[in-house]
Amino acid sequence: MMLASATKEVCVHIRWMIRRDMPEVLEIEDRSFEFSWSEEDFIRCLRQRNCIGMVAEHDERVVGFMIYELHKNRLHILNFAVHPEFRRRGVAASMIRKLVGKLSPQRRNRILLEIRETNLAAQLFFRETGFRAISVLRDFYEDTPEDAYLMQYRYRASDAEVEFDDQRLTRRAG
Repeated sequence: MMLASATKEVCVHIRWMIRRDMPEVLEIEDRSFEFSWSEEDFIRCLRQRNCIGMVAEHDERVVGFMIYELHKNRLHILNFAVHPEFRRRGVAASMIRKLVGKLSPQRRNRILLEIRETNLAAQLFFRETGFRAISVLRDFYEDTPEDAYLMQYRYRASDAEVEFDDQRLTRRAG
């Protein structure tokens, strides 16, 4: 019975991270990474003006989170995790859709992140959601001599946007 529910997609609400979320975020962080961020790491990052924290909530429980930076022409994911009990149930995909929805051709048109070379599950997930490895970052981490893959998602215009732009260009040319 547990196996069937483990693969069932869950509906999540994605919202801004607040101070009260920190215990659940830290639990997810500790259960997700060998070299996890401390509470001070989260607070230091989130105090920066361009750093945003969001959580995915299911039944009033935080089941995932993401920390990202806003830059002039890109978003940069710094930390991203889903509670082990909620993995492969659509939580991470919902969080990525939320970020992709913030992209536009005029301003921020890509999302970047680094993934440990040993984190195959994350590499495969991000590849499935449209990210591509664009370079290898040698000795990237302070805690190990491990390399990282720099992965990127580029904004792609929807069919409706392409059609609108085509109509606008046709009107100008006519």
